[in-house]
Amino acid sequence: MDLNLAASNCVGQNEVDLIMFMGQSNMAGRGTAEQAPAVAAGTTYEFRAISDPTQLYPLSEPFGENENNASGITEPGAKTGSMVSSFVNAYFGVVGRKVVAVSAAKGGSSITLWQPGGAYLNDAIARYNTAKNWLTSNGYTIKNKFMVWCQGETDGDNAMTGANYAIHINAMIDAMITTGLEKCYIVRIGNHRDNATLYDSIITVQTELCRTHSNMVLVSTKFAAMATAGLMKDQFHYTQAGYNAVGADAGINTAFHIMTKKEPCMYDLVSATMYFSYK
Repeated sequence: MDLNLAASNCVGQNEVDLIMFMGQSNMAGRGTAEQAPAVAAGTTYEFRAISDPTQLYPLSEPFGENENNASGITEPGAKTGSMVSSFVNAYFGVVGRKVVAVSAAKGGSSITLWQPGGAYLNDAIARYNTAKNWLTSNGYTIKNKFMVWCQGETDGDNAMTGANYAIHINAMIDAMITTGLEKCYIVRIGNHRDNATLYDSIITVQTELCRTHSNMVLVSTKFAAMATAGLMKDQFHYTQAGYNAVGADAGINTAFHIMTKKEPCMYDLVSATMYFSYK
């Protein structure tokens, strides 16, 4: 793909893209914050919808570590380093527009816990609305608003069928689109370190839904390469180097879609073919 999509000099100073980072532990991040890339000053901010919804903070790792809501998404002390810093660096490098990022990820969470009316999705929607309202009330224009999703390992562990997963993820995404988000960008899950086929049904349905669902876009398959590369720290989670690589890949591919409205294509290690969307 052509990445010479240099940001226009006419991007407004108060124009931002609002991104929700959602899913389970590999979105929340189980890496090492000190090994994550620094985020350049003035490019990306964290909106702390739970701990301090009154200002923007420069984004740093561990992203979202203080965003614990006892009645919703909470995992105090669990977020240790994520893909988000590398994602936003790559994204900003192409788009050139300031990013406001909101954390809404919960380790170990099944897709069944992210359903309309449930505590996690209600919390994520509330975080989005709080961020959107704060930005517009403080003179910002939101250019793009979307979610980045990475989740499914727990459902693979529980032997959920692909058909059942598809029903639940569709319901979750439809609720977020109804709320006001424009797209769901999927960072596809990788393989279980010690059982290479355990997550095949979830991987397959995530891939096929991104090919056909109008609001789903596949932006990385690289987690599938981490076990072979020695970048897994346990059966489920990745080293910070793994998170950095996947975040950069997903950030570039998301930016490509934002700038061109074309679906990215990429090599899929699981199928050993190039991934193309049917849309």
